Amino acid sequence: MNPNKKILFILPTLSKGGQERAASRLSFALPGSFEKFLVVFYKDRVDYPFNGKIIFLNLPLFEGWIKIPAKIFLLSTKILALRKIKKEIKPDFSLSFGPEANVMNVLSNFALKTKTILSVHIIEGTYFKNYPFLFRWFHKLVMRFVYKLANKIVVVSQGVAQDLIENFGVKKEKIAVIYNFQDLEEINKASLEELGEFKNLFLKNKVVISVGRLASQKGFQYLIEGFKKVVEKHPETILVILGEGKLEEELEKLIENLNLKEKVFLLGFQKNPFKFLKNSSIFVLSSVQEGLPMVLIEAMACGLPVIATDCPGGNKEILDPDCNLKVEKMRLGEYGILIPPKNPEEISKAISLLLENENLRKEYAKKSLERAKDFSVEKIIPKWLEILK
Repeated sequence: MNPNKKILFILPTLSKGGQERAASRLSFALPGSFEKFLVVFYKDRVDYPFNGKIIFLNLPLFEGWIKIPAKIFLLSTKILALRKIKKEIKPDFSLSFGPEANVMNVLSNFALKTKTILSVHIIEGTYFKNYPFLFRWFHKLVMRFVYKLANKIVVVSQGVAQDLIENFGVKKEKIAVIYNFQDLEEINKASLEELGEFKNLFLKNKVVISVGRLASQKGFQYLIEGFKKVVEKHPETILVILGEGKLEEELEKLIENLNLKEKVFLLGFQKNPFKFLKNSSIFVLSSVQEGLPMVLIEAMACGLPVIATDCPGGNKEILDPDCNLKVEKMRLGEYGILIPPKNPEEISKAISLLLENENLRKEYAKKSLERAKDFSVEKIIPKWLEILK
């Protein structure tokens, strides 16, 4: 590898999301022979560290109904700004994360020698299904064009790869499946931190925990509904959810309506989720859709037995890699329990099974630690270096 190759990361934000955390970690894990730069669209949205120079586009952050048209309107401005940065830095590679950044990466690269690498973390074919038809049609048209022009597309699971092939006409040879990696040593170190104000909550109860944005695709409403039945059988158990998002108020109302205010706790975004995971008994991922859920691997790295939905994405690849069947009811996978999405009844059964069967709980805790090693820095980074040569 030639020294001093330049790589430009492109992200809307560096804040509180899976792909943002993946970009942050990659910037530190890539060797010093890479000079790293990061373009961030919005200056006030940086929570994760970056190992390199950060360049802000200083764009306004829109919310509500105006968000989509405003983003489309500003796209040309962003593309021109990014093109100017590329011409100044002259990166060997430009690596973008997410649909918006991927569009900008490709369209800003006309007549430039930079190799464009797109990172896709979601099942785009279904992620936008609740958006207006015209938007979905336009998105698909644009992304088919963008993916065709990209030099390489890195996806986080086989499920994401299949989506691009089937729904966007991407050629298989253009796609590389590279799982998100974890710094297992760092996770273990962070997990030993004291719980502080939450210490008594965790010490006095058996804790079922989940982590993620409070958004519809994370399926927390089904988890809370399912937990209602768990509490009836296991009153010593509480549910803790870490994360923030637009559904917070709606979930709070659901908790109140189900009389679970003393049993379900929304603790907001936590910079160190690992200390909470380490002090819990069971982890549940109730998502309706995923790419490759980093938090699932993180929970396994903390030695937790895990339950996850068989939703579109990489959950099954992690917990039962040899299973090709759709999960219709609770299934004991090789590394954890799989359940169908949007199913409070099966969530309840799976949690209750682990609470009542100590041997199974211990066996899956052991298997979690074993499986987490497959997502270590040492195993994943060589695959990135193969792309960046």
